[in-house]
This record gives sequence, structure tokens and C-alpha cells, in this order.
Amino acid sequence: MSTPEQDLLRRALGVLTEMAPAALELGEQFRASGHELSLVGGPVRDAFLGRASNDLDFATSASPDQTQKILARWGDANWDIGREFGTIGARRGDVVVEVTTYRTDRYDPASRKPLVEFGDSLDGDLSRRDFTVNAMAVRVPDLTFVDPFNGLSDLAAGVLRTPIAPERSFDDDPLRMMRAARFAAQLSFHVEQGTLAALVAMAERIEIVSAERVQAEITKLLLSDNPRAGLEVLVDTGLADQVLPELPALQLEIDEHHRHKDVYQHSLTVLEQAIAQETGPDGPVPAPDLVLRLASLLHDIGKPATRRFEPGGGVSFHHHEVVGAKLTAKRLKALKFEKQVVKDVSRLVELHLRFHGYGDGVWTDSAVRRYVTDAGPLLERLHRLTRADSTTRNKRKAKRLSDAYTDLEDRISVLREQEEIDAIRPDLDGTQIMEILGISPSREVGEAYKYLLSLRMERGPLGEEVATEELKKWWADR
Repeated sequence: MSTPEQDLLRRALGVLTEMAPAALELGEQFRASGHELSLVGGPVRDAFLGRASNDLDFATSASPDQTQKILARWGDANWDIGREFGTIGARRGDVVVEVTTYRTDRYDPASRKPLVEFGDSLDGDLSRRDFTVNAMAVRVPDLTFVDPFNGLSDLAAGVLRTPIAPERSFDDDPLRMMRAARFAAQLSFHVEQGTLAALVAMAERIEIVSAERVQAEITKLLLSDNPRAGLEVLVDTGLADQVLPELPALQLEIDEHHRHKDVYQHSLTVLEQAIAQETGPDGPVPAPDLVLRLASLLHDIGKPATRRFEPGGGVSFHHHEVVGAKLTAKRLKALKFEKQVVKDVSRLVELHLRFHGYGDGVWTDSAVRRYVTDAGPLLERLHRLTRADSTTRNKRKAKRLSDAYTDLEDRISVLREQEEIDAIRPDLDGTQIMEILGISPSREVGEAYKYLLSLRMERGPLGEEVATEELKKWWADR
């Protein structure tokens, strides 16, 4: 019977022997010039997992200048945007390669930027990789497997372990701690105990890393197939206290009567349920959707600040959606997320209770119009967030909420057929308002516009004639 490692080797051999001939030819050119070239990192790991890639990372003994000369002969195009870090890129047909000179990285304790030092051996280069599963290499063109840190065994066991002492590895580049959480999410691997202990001991060291690099890791984690696993690593090790403190703050103490559910676990469940509702590429919310996932994770972060213990043992969180929206915007800005992402996620957090605000009665047309208008282009995401936010174990209650939301969606569909509720505008525009009232551009025009818009919300399309009459009445009575 074969071992797990032997099974992985056979799988990798099948992937690597089908590697683009152009990549093997590149290895021939480096060897002819007297240099080593090895496939490294993610492409090697993925080959063992049975995944092929046309984006290939290589390490070489050649200097950046020597690498660029070879790539200029080999590729259709080449670029040196990563020269500072020893990396030269090139493209040949569908194959994209990045070739990096052997190196070591380390941080100055007072600086946020890594210091790059070029190395002189493949084993030395692999030792600076984040985890053993990413510290394997395949020399090209002869396809010799190099595994100085037993990464293949860790890959077979689903373990994340640093190739050198974790304290030294994380001190050299603290972002590797974030990568532990990210790979736990992407690969569904668990972190080895010694590495986990170092994460806990060194969590504060992440402060030296720029917000942009931290945000990139959080984004990759959230867009993975299993973000819950990565988020739990962040929270359990204390890393989240440094980069996303609002998340562990959701671990509120459950009251003695157990009437208050764990908001942290609830939020992770909402995230998973929202992910399950993402659509295919042609649907309204193609997976993976960063905005929906962020909003699902953060929708209740206003609860700790608004928690009140009521007489009789109850707990309330009045206006936590408003507080949460502000906290969300503040945190995402600090993490340097794009402005539109910050705006959309905080808006969804603000709106996530809107459905419940209308009570159990039949929705009026006016309420439906306001719901759609307030959500705007975020409506499909709001649908999914609202449905995902139901984590009750009471099947009867869950069905009642689901049926009520289905009814709302049906009402929206009906009104869409009757009127353009996705882009509601008053029946008269600003120019018409000024002409009817005989006024110039002014604050009064804006007030008139808002009045007509409120009528449109309440009563639906009025038509220009009725809208003109209502405008004149409003003007006379003001």
C-alpha cells in the first residue's frame, strides 16, 4: 500500500510533466547560461494538490540583470517592476513567469518595509519561505524535487509549520502570521502547535506591517472557500485584536439565563450562510463577493457598544446597526480598503435590520419602494445578508422569517413590473419645478424636489398633471 506522500508525488508528477513546454525551455536557457532555475512556492504545492497553473514562480542563482537578459530572449514581453526585490517577470503566450534571485528577507524593528538581501543557494532561499508546504521546489528542466524541510509530509498531513524556528520566521516577516490564518482558510490546514504558540506570543509584532499588506491577507482569507477557519486562527491567537479588534469584541459574555446568543459565533455562521447564497458568474452576486462577506462578518459589530441589560434579564442592542455602520467604515478605512468597498459594506451594515423594522404586517407599496430605493445597487446583497442573518434554531420562527422575506421579494417583483422602482425620481424635474413656480435655482427648488419625491414614494407614479397640482398646493401652503 502506498503512503500519502507517494500518492502526492504521483499526482504532482502528472501535473509537472504536463507543465508548459515553454517553462521547461526557460530552464534550459538558464542552465545554458550557467544558472540554476527552480519552480517554487504555490505552483509546486498546487501541483501536489493536483492543480495546474500557468502563472509560475521561479527562484534562480542568476542576478536580476542576468535574469532579465534571459527572459528578454525567451518571452514575448518582460517587466522589472519587482527589481527592488530581485524579481523579473515575463510572458510567453498564456504562460506568465516571475523569476526571483535567491534571497533572504528580514525586518528592521523600526521599519514597516522588509530589507532584501540576495542569497546564494536554493535551500537558503527556501528557508525564508513562510511554511514548509510552500518551501518545496522542482529544479527545471530536469524536474528534480527539492524538499529540505519535509514540506511534502506536512502537505499530506494538512499541517502549517514554518521551515525554521517560528519565532525567527515571524520576526523576520510578521506578515507570515497573517498568512497562517489565510492558508488555514484556503487549504483547510491546521497550524502546528509550536507555530501556533509563536503566533500567540508574537501577535503584537504585526503592528510593524503596513495596513495595505494586512488588508491584502484579510481579503484573500475572506475570498477563500473556508474563511471561518482562518478567522478563528486570527481570533484564537490574538492577531485579530491587532488588525480587526471588533471581531473578538463580539465574544460577549452570555447572560446567566442564556437568552443572549454568542454574537461572534453568530457572525461566523451568518458569513457562511451568506456565502452559500452567492451566485454563479452570471448571477446577481457572483462568488466570491468581498462586499457581501465583509458585511456579513461585521454586521453586528455595533452590539458591544449598544448592549443594555433590561429588567427581567433581557438584553437589548438599540441602534446597533447605526453604530455598527460607523465602526465598519472606520475599521475598513484604517485597513486601506477601496472607498467604494468601505461605502458599500457600511451601508449594508446600516440596512441589515431594515426588513425587521417594518414588522410582521403586510408591506405597503410605499414601504417596498423605500426599501428598494435605500438599498439601491446593493439590493441583491441586502437580500442575501438579511436571509443569512437568521440563525435561529426554532424551525417555525425560521420558516416564518423566510416566508416573510420571500413575500417581500415577490412584492418587489410586482412593483418592478408596474413602475421603475430601481430608479425612482419625482414626476417633475428641477427645470420643470422652476418653470411652474416661476423661481430661479435656489434652496426652494431642492425642497420642492424632495416633497415630490416623498409623494412618489407614498403614492407611486402621479403623472405630470397631478404632480403639478400637488406642487402648486405645497407652494401655496408653505
